[in-house]
Amino acid sequence: MTNSVARSTRGALARDLWEMCKPKVVLLMLITAVVGMALATDGWIAPQVLVFGNLGIALVAASGAAINHLMDERIDQKMARTQRRPVATGRVSVPLGIGFAAALSLSGSLILWWSTNLLTMWLTLAALVGYAFIYTGFLKRATPQNIVIGGLAGAAPPLLGWTAVTGQIEPMALLLVLIIFAWTPPHFWALAIHRREDYAKANIPMLPVTHGVAYTKLFVLLYTILLTAVTLLPYLILEAGRLYLVVAMLLNIRFIHWACKLYRDERHAMPTFRFSITYLLWLFTALLADHYLELYLPRLLAMMG
Repeated sequence: MTNSVARSTRGALARDLWEMCKPKVVLLMLITAVVGMALATDGWIAPQVLVFGNLGIALVAASGAAINHLMDERIDQKMARTQRRPVATGRVSVPLGIGFAAALSLSGSLILWWSTNLLTMWLTLAALVGYAFIYTGFLKRATPQNIVIGGLAGAAPPLLGWTAVTGQIEPMALLLVLIIFAWTPPHFWALAIHRREDYAKANIPMLPVTHGVAYTKLFVLLYTILLTAVTLLPYLILEAGRLYLVVAMLLNIRFIHWACKLYRDERHAMPTFRFSITYLLWLFTALLADHYLELYLPRLLAMMG
């Protein structure tokens, strides 16, 4: 009976620690990192970089997520969306959470140092500091532009994937960062509109709280239009082909459609937020498919001819 209780307790703790890693968020980050890796090479990604590079990035990103849980403990307790989080409820103690986050960041950094290069390791740690400490610890509580300024840290994964392959920061890698940077405000502000009462209760100066819902809805629409322009750049600078262009245009039309619906009625906030996640997933998938189509279709046609 005692062993059964102990196993149950360990299992519950493991689930809580897993939740602190925000696995769904980390998975989306890894997809964009893989695209960065793929676009950085004229072939298949080296297995060591693909496996261990992404493992290192994932561990450091999970560390940032865990630190977010720790630093937002009091805020999470006041918000309906987050009040059942492990640290907020006391299921995971602060010392244990600190140790867990430190172990994740240390192990991830060592894996990146061994499997990729020092540039990728330092950039990944810089993204961790930007998200976990500058955004969560300061910007989130200081300015309604928190998500715009802090979004740069969350936009880093494709750059990390790129440097993991090349060891260099190049223009196309920065363009991938720019796409996620432009995507972040309409993505997050849609959620903030839906959860504005929670943010107000927690005294967090999100844009719908400080400037109102109507103002935020307008800026969701404006940033979505800006995002459309930014996502056309890979095609315009000849770094992506027609497949990407067609998919990007269809996705952008749909995103603008949702932003317009939200502008008319705030009840569309959560559908807009959910679509924004699908949008980013399919946009980067299109970049990946287009890259390999452009790379291997001419070779295949040449072999057939």
